[in-house]
Amino acid sequence: MDKLWAGRFQKQLDEQANDFNASIHFDSRMYKQDILGSLAHVSMLAAQGIVTEDDCEQIQNGLSGILADLEQGALEIDCASEDIHSFVETELVKRIGDVGKKLHTARSRNDQVALDLRLYLLEEVKEIDALLRGLIGVLCAKAEEHAETVMPGYTHLQRGQPVTFGHHLMAYAQMLLRDIDRLKDCARRMNISPLGSCALAGTTFKTDRAMTAKALGMTDYTRNSMDGVSDRDFAAEIAFCTSMIMMHLSRFSEEVILWSSWEFKFIDLDDAYSTGSSIMPQKKNPDIAELVRGKTGRVYGDLLALLTMLKGLPLAYNKDMQEDKDAVFEAVDTVKMALGVFAPMIDTMSVRKENMRAAAEKGFITATDCADYLAAKGLPFRTAYKITGEIVAFCIQSDKTLETLTLEEYQSFSDIFETDIYDAINLETCVKNRTSAGGTAPQSVLEQVAYVKQAVSE
Repeated sequence: MDKLWAGRFQKQLDEQANDFNASIHFDSRMYKQDILGSLAHVSMLAAQGIVTEDDCEQIQNGLSGILADLEQGALEIDCASEDIHSFVETELVKRIGDVGKKLHTARSRNDQVALDLRLYLLEEVKEIDALLRGLIGVLCAKAEEHAETVMPGYTHLQRGQPVTFGHHLMAYAQMLLRDIDRLKDCARRMNISPLGSCALAGTTFKTDRAMTAKALGMTDYTRNSMDGVSDRDFAAEIAFCTSMIMMHLSRFSEEVILWSSWEFKFIDLDDAYSTGSSIMPQKKNPDIAELVRGKTGRVYGDLLALLTMLKGLPLAYNKDMQEDKDAVFEAVDTVKMALGVFAPMIDTMSVRKENMRAAAEKGFITATDCADYLAAKGLPFRTAYKITGEIVAFCIQSDKTLETLTLEEYQSFSDIFETDIYDAINLETCVKNRTSAGGTAPQSVLEQVAYVKQAVSE
């Protein structure tokens, strides 16, 4: 098969070098975007009088036929082609003859691939956005169900203060909201058409780049032709967005893994999202969560690969940029796969409320409430903090808890203590009293759910 760049060369490209050079095995997924870009381009050429209306109609019919055949499985992509652009153009010429060779007037594969990748990734952003919204919906439903389920909150993986499970889940909902916002911002910068930049310097033909941008549903066109063909910021940016999503899922996975262990036993994962051992019959492993955690490194690697590939490139287009697609495609594929299994895994897990509360009863996690109790009665907080620390030390030495200390023992540290201390350090009271905005009180959790639902609907 002749290359699109045949003419200058006296011999065929070495077979091994050809395989190394080709990108058809990964850029073939952009066939639809390539054809849509060509349809917009030829319409503009006709409107500007660069090709005739008859030529335009023949080319459009040919392209539409290729697209229909590809989507229906009547046509297979020829992997002997150098890239998807070569395949489409070659197939077009096969179908309509030399008229098809006019399609490439006033454009280059450089601006063509830059356009295809933007259009493709814009569709991927929509899919990732929908998956994020689905997971947020699951979290909101679980949070409403467990707005009053008491569990220990941790810092340094040490029990800190009592919270509700619903409150804990809504922390992840906030992370995912930021992910949606980042994707939206990324898409805004991505939705700019490079078509018409040509190889690097523009064209002598009187083209209308605004027309093609509008036809493709893009908000503007790139204002510098060299930047238009060499910009891959949008690819690195979506790789960053997917890395952030995977980081959030990985943190969540780590907690799911801990919570499902016998040491915690806060949750039970559904059998559909767990696996067993080939030798230990009792095992139920959180493999899905572990894989999400593991695949996060893969997406980080894709981001680093893109940034490293770009860091030393002079303007304008360089063949190095062909490496952008493998990396960014893997990043978006991985995050979609991870989100696709994560939402139902969380949705189907069982929550062991009794184990969560039992854990919250240990570790002196109402000590801050004890200090707040003294501060509310007039002691400076730092003094109240010191007294409470002394009480905790006494409890540890005496094998007691704040709940089992007698009033006399409390009063040996401060005569401010009264019988109401027991209500102040009650787990449910401690949780319900944290009514500050964004706090763990059940009503606050429900307000957070309402806020997130509203944000997602907008």
